[in-house]
Amino acid sequence: MAVDVFTRSTYIAKNKTYRFWQQENHPIELISNKFIDQKLQYIHENPVKAGLVDEPWEYRFSSARDYMNNQNGLLEVELI
Repeated sequence: MAVDVFTRSTYIAKNKTYRFWQQENHPIELISNKFIDQKLQYIHENPVKAGLVDEPWEYRFSSARDYMNNQNGLLEVELI
């Protein structure tokens, strides 16, 4: 039920409406290690593409440092 609330959530400010989640998100099966690596790379690159950092491991909330630099991030990560 809480998920339903979040998926339908919107934020209204200055006469604009924003969605919390994208409507087009659909679950996908992680079918191979190559596919999993591709999705991890995509997730790790998001802060770079958004201009928040220069390198994926520089983003504080990313697990990229666990995968790329063998350093510990904020949370313990079990490497895939």
